[in-house]
Amino acid sequence: MRRTTSWAIVPIVSALSLAAGSNSATAQTLSPAATRGLTFVRVHCGQCHAISKVGESPVAEAPPFRILHLRYPVDSLEEALTEGIVTGHPSMPEFQLDPGQARDVIDYMKSLE
Repeated sequence: MRRTTSWAIVPIVSALSLAAGSNSATAQTLSPAATRGLTFVRVHCGQCHAISKVGESPVAEAPPFRILHLRYPVDSLEEALTEGIVTGHPSMPEFQLDPGQARDVIDYMKSLE
């Protein structure tokens, strides 16, 4: 049986392989808790904040997560996250995490330092 390759699809397959590899590499470098934290911030925070090590926040006033450790001691945010974060700007919704979610988000934030 003769095998033929359509060279037109090679770049597509290569791009998909690289994308899959970068996603799996990210998942492999994060602890399980940080991975859960990433999932939480992707769903609840990513619409306004940049949540990765690169990129701009979709909303200019929303600081990227990767610089929050420069503004706040990240380890001390657990109480604020579990009691409910309220900010001075009305566009950010108030939210409250359970203690496990707060620790997961903190673990993710630490991975960005």
